Amino acid sequence: MVFSITQTRKIENLSAPRLVSAIISSNWFSTGQRASNHSSTEQGTTVHLECALNSRLENGGEDDQQGYGRWGNGGGTFHKSALIDPSAFVEVGAVVHSECAVGADCHIGSGAVIGPTVTIGQSTKIGYNVALANCIVGDFCAIHSGVCIGQDGFGFYVDEQGNMMKKPQTLKAIIENHVEIGANTCIDRGSWRDTVVGEHTKIDNLVQIGHNVVIGRSCLICGQVGVAGSVTIGDYVTLGGRVGIRDHVNIASKVRLAANSCVTKDISVPGDYGGFPAIPIRDWRRQIAKHRQILK
Repeated sequence: MVFSITQTRKIENLSAPRLVSAIISSNWFSTGQRASNHSSTEQGTTVHLECALNSRLENGGEDDQQGYGRWGNGGGTFHKSALIDPSAFVEVGAVVHSECAVGADCHIGSGAVIGPTVTIGQSTKIGYNVALANCIVGDFCAIHSGVCIGQDGFGFYVDEQGNMMKKPQTLKAIIENHVEIGANTCIDRGSWRDTVVGEHTKIDNLVQIGHNVVIGRSCLICGQVGVAGSVTIGDYVTLGGRVGIRDHVNIASKVRLAANSCVTKDISVPGDYGGFPAIPIRDWRRQIAKHRQILK
């Protein structure tokens, strides 16, 4: 069977791919004191990317006018300026935009959109219909279906005429190594400091994390938790289901919050807390017991 030139579409991978190393640096500092200035000399995640930088989609001998091609390992769409390791699997329907970096053994599910300049570390799994923008994702992470990371935070002010004006949201969201993020969770990018999720932290479904939030390592955040902007959370913190945290609050390491609690001020002492507003859990239980006695 003979095909005409116009019917023939193929991917041409040049035989001399470039080796690119993208270094993700992240600051390490004392408990609850992560900062957005990532000028630390301590090295964080290293993503080694060996990709066919000059891979292109040919249609009748001409490149796609928009610079996009079809990735050979999975059939997804990628921009020719993206740096994708040959072992990465990009499913049909996924799109990797310009100047992205995708590490070895990554898996990007159908419907996922990897926005410009996003970096994804090695062996990270991106689920269906995930949207990543303005963010860095570390190694060995699991991002489940429907997650949105790196969109603008909810920041506005009232001008002299009484109009609601948007505050600039120009920084990034940084997801460190071994983080798992449940379906339909949203993590906003920063405005005055990067939003950071520390390594080995696990986040359940339907969680909202506002701009400028910094979460320590090995935290556990259950479903429907809402964390307002500029909150700082230490290491090994557990947030029960539907916990709410107001903006600009600091929570010490090794704090556990009962489900449906609301944090309205700083918590500086490790321990268990509950209620609205959140107080030490023994005091909260006494309040409940007294309330029941009054009702009787």
